[in-house]
Amino acid sequence: NPPAIRLGINVDHVATLRNARGGDRPDPVRAALAAIAAGADGITAHLREDRRHIRDADMARLKAEISKPLNFEMAATAEMQKIALATKPHAVCLVPERREELTTEGGLDVVGQHNALAPFIAALNDAGIRVSLFISADERQIETVAKLRAPVIEIHTGAWCDAVVDGHKDKAEAEWRRIVKGAAFAKSAGLEVHAGHGLDYATAETIAALPEIVELNIGYFMIGEALFVGIPETVRAMRAAMDRGRATLRARTA
Repeated sequence: NPPAIRLGINVDHVATLRNARGGDRPDPVRAALAAIAAGADGITAHLREDRRHIRDADMARLKAEISKPLNFEMAATAEMQKIALATKPHAVCLVPERREELTTEGGLDVVGQHNALAPFIAALNDAGIRVSLFISADERQIETVAKLRAPVIEIHTGAWCDAVVDGHKDKAEAEWRRIVKGAAFAKSAGLEVHAGHGLDYATAETIAALPEIVELNIGYFMIGEALFVGIPETVRAMRAAMDRGRATLRARTA
């Protein structure tokens, strides 16, 4: 039987909306609690250097108030490491970060940053924080993650999702093959495999049919959908899409 697949909800863009007007509303912690009540398995939040959406106080409140695991997305900087060690989330996902980007544009270059990442990851491991690295589905990157003793990768699915949405069938197929191959390689290397970035109902259903994938982290699409139907309905619809994908996998392997 394939392993169960978890759904993590990213609440960054609730904070984006709040910060556009100032003040305290809408509250990303309230959104996290609503998502959990509707069936989310965890909450993701990215504390950026420029604090463009999630703030330090949001991270502290999420850790204190939610009943499910908190996944702290962050750049591999001394400032963020200090905050993570003080917050003690369930997990940290290390991502590349450029101040001028609108969203995370690609995977972390683990190969090129190996020497800097080794002690950084070791300190988080020693604190009992589960470390994930957000990378492209590239075998060299995956091999390096395993050598760094990080137990989890999150595959960057943005290029595939963009190609699907834009109708670029050849590119979408090529990116999909990379994801399939990378997920299988990571599992064989002893890593737990997550995926995220740009996923919607259709792409989440597709990728949920990969047996190696045990967690999807989804934010922007779901917050956008929630404007029209609410957070609980959006979470239930995404869970249903993922369940359809898993059902396809079970039928294929029966």
